[in-house]
Formats: sequence, C-alpha cells, structure tokens
Amino acid sequence: MQKLLIATNNAGKVREFQELLKGLPYTLVTPKESGIKLEVEETGITYQENARIKAAAFVKASGLLTLADDSGLEVDALNGEPGIRSSRYAGEGAGDKERVDFLLNKLKNVPEKLRKGRFRCVIALARPDGRIDFCEGVCEGRINFTPRGSEGFGYDPIFYFTELNQTMAELPSEVKNQISHRARAAAKARLLLQDWASR
Repeated sequence: MQKLLIATNNAGKVREFQELLKGLPYTLVTPKESGIKLEVEETGITYQENARIKAAAFVKASGLLTLADDSGLEVDALNGEPGIRSSRYAGEGAGDKERVDFLLNKLKNVPEKLRKGRFRCVIALARPDGRIDFCEGVCEGRINFTPRGSEGFGYDPIFYFTELNQTMAELPSEVKNQISHRARAAAKARLLLQDWASR
C-alpha cells in the first residue's frame, strides 16, 4: 500500500488526520516514523503558501506523497488576527494555554456580538513528481469569554459553535471531525487521494 506522509510533528493534528483519512488505501506515516528530522520555517504570507512550503520540503526529504496543512483562527474584531501566526501569536515557545490567554486578553472589552471568527485550513497534497494540489475548509463561530472543554487542542476551548451551543473542545471527536475546518479541507483531500489511488 502506498505511503502518505502527514507532514507535522503536532500529535493532535496527526490524530485528527488519522481519523479523517481512515479507510483510504494509503498507509499514513509521520516524519518521526520515517526518520525525517525537518524544521520548516513558515515564511509565507498566506495559509496556502505555508502549506506549500511545508509539503514541498517534506516531499523532497522523503520521496513520499505528502500532506501538509496550515491553519489558523481569524477574529474579526482583531482584523483577522492571529491568522497565519496562530501558533506563534503569544510568542515563540508559548503553549496552547498561553496562546488562549493571550487572545482572550486582547478581546477582554469586546462584546459578544462582535466576537465573530472562523477557523481556516488549507491542505497541500504534494506528489513526488512535483505536482501540488490544495484543498480549503472554513468553519464559522465566535470566540467564547472563557475556555470550556477538554477535547481537541490549540484554540478549540474558546471557539464556540452557536448552533451547537458548545465550544470545539466540548465536542466529541466524531462530531468535530465532521464539521471542523480541517474536516472540511480533508473531505476534499480524500476525494483527490481516492482518485489518485484508483488510477
């Protein structure tokens, strides 16, 4: 079975992709399992550029079909921040809790009706022959005043789904994996991967 490299060292993302791509005729492998030690600097100014940079670096290092993604949280009241800087928003080395606290602090005087935001994910699928395809997924919600829930990672505890009356971190993974930004991008990626496998 053909290998598909999931180009991330984030254990939370790996778990999600393993779930989202289950049943495809590929063996999913991580950089660690493939013996690849690679720190890729994300120098792009869009999610697509960053996903492409990561996918291109990992496909070159591994020779394997590679999936890389870049995603972030966009908050309207902060003019789209943290955006592509979501993981580095509270400074290098900050953990999930510090990033959440930093963002909540920036929004402390912003009323509920102005706390709209969205998660956006762009997946890059890079083939060893040089071709790179992109799939995008978006998920709308608002930023909660306090963190809630213990599922997920990143900004999930403060990303609130109005229609479900729950934060992303309160959703069971099987629900999150149907409606999240990554789930929506991965659903499009699945179709491409299925198509390539059937040829």
